[in-house]
Amino acid sequence: MYQPTRLKPLFHPGKLLVSHAALAALRVNGVPVVSVVLRHVAGDWGIVSEDDKRQNDVSIATGLRLISIYRLPDQARVLVITEWDRSNTLIERLDDVVPGSAARPAQPATRRYPVWPNAHYVQEGHA
Repeated sequence: MYQPTRLKPLFHPGKLLVSHAALAALRVNGVPVVSVVLRHVAGDWGIVSEDDKRQNDVSIATGLRLISIYRLPDQARVLVITEWDRSNTLIERLDDVVPGSAARPAQPATRRYPVWPNAHYVQEGHA
């Protein structure tokens, strides 16, 4: 008998913000935004380094920023960031955040990410 897998959320993602480029990349690949969010809140950090995975696991308990990177079927990558206060979760194309990252191995971006929504993001509501 088929039993669906149930994902247990580890944290509340807050308000969901998706860049237009990330939304387009997800649509082209047939990947629903909610599937990316579900993986992230369940602790599947994607293709981040082992050190970043361990840091995310610690961040769950200590209330620090959480970062995931997922590779799409066409090899594009999306970056998912939940702020330390769990006020919002941002989804962006990694190449838009770290220019030229397609030629480098996947690493979490080091730039400071926007905390407040702006014209570059589509508000998807609460997850």
